Amino acid sequence: MRLLYRTSIISAAIALILSAATDPYVMKGPVVVLWPHGAPGSEAKSGVPERWVEGATPDAFHRVTDIHNPSITVLLPAKDKATGAACIIAPGGGHRYLAIDLEGGLVAAKLNAMGIAGFVLKSRLARADGSAYQVDRESLADLQRAIRVVRSRAAEWGVDPAKICVMGFSAGGELGALAENRFDPGDPNAADPVDRVSSRPDFAVLGYPALTGWKTPIVKDAPPTFVFINNDDSLSTSAVEYVLLLKKAGVSVEFHTFRRGGHGVGMTGRTAEFNDMPESMWPNLAEAWMRDLGFLKKK
Repeated sequence: MRLLYRTSIISAAIALILSAATDPYVMKGPVVVLWPHGAPGSEAKSGVPERWVEGATPDAFHRVTDIHNPSITVLLPAKDKATGAACIIAPGGGHRYLAIDLEGGLVAAKLNAMGIAGFVLKSRLARADGSAYQVDRESLADLQRAIRVVRSRAAEWGVDPAKICVMGFSAGGELGALAENRFDPGDPNAADPVDRVSSRPDFAVLGYPALTGWKTPIVKDAPPTFVFINNDDSLSTSAVEYVLLLKKAGVSVEFHTFRRGGHGVGMTGRTAEFNDMPESMWPNLAEAWMRDLGFLKKK
C-alpha cells in the first residue's frame, strides 16, 4: 500500500510538471548559494541570470542553463522519518543544461520518502553556450563545495556528517565519479570554515553515468558505489568499464543492468510506462544497498 501511495504521488507530480512545463520550475526548499561572495572564476558573471531552455527538447521536463552562481536547494524529509542520511543530487544534461526536475526535484522527493535529505545541485556547465568552464575544474569544484557545505551545516539540517552521498545522473554521474576519486580532508587553516571540512563523499550512487573517455585514476579509498544502467543505453558500456576499474582498485561496488529503459530516466521515469518496467525498482535496490551498508536503519 505504501509503495502504491508513493507511486501515485510521484505520478501526480510528473503530471503537474508536464502541464506547466513552460513555466520556471521552482523547488519548495531554501536555496543556499555555495559561494556567497561569488564562485571562484565566475565573479564577473555573478549578475548574469539563469535561463530556462525552451524548444527542441525531447519532452516537457524543465532544463536550466547559464549557471554562474552555483547553489543547492535544500529538501528535507519529515523529521519523524529522517534517517540522518543525505544525498547531494547532481542532475544530468550533457553539461549543457540541468534536467532540474526529472533528475533533481523529483529525485529529492523519492529520497525524502525514504527519510533521506536531498540537496539539488546547480553547478556551472562546461558545454553551455559560450561557456569557458571545465567539467573537472569549475563543475567539480561546485560539487566538492556542496559536499563541504552540507557537512559543515549537518547539525542545522539534521544530517549525519558521516552519511553524505553524491548521487549523479548522466553528466551528473560523471561529476559524482570525479568527486568520489578527487577529494581532500579539508584545510584546517582555511579562512573559510567551509573549506576546513572534508570533500569526500561517504557513498556514491551513479545513475547511467556518462563516462566515455574516463581518464581519472581510481583511488583505493573511494567510497562504496552503486551504479545502474539500462542495456539499451548507448552510453552504458563506459559505465561497465568504470565498474570494472572500481573492482580492480578494491572499491566496494554494487552494479545493476536492466534490459531496457534507455537513457535519462531519473528515479521516476519520463512517462507512466516506467512504473511497469523492471528498471523502476532501482530506487528500492539502492535503498536496500544503503541499509546493508548501515547508512539507513535496518527494517
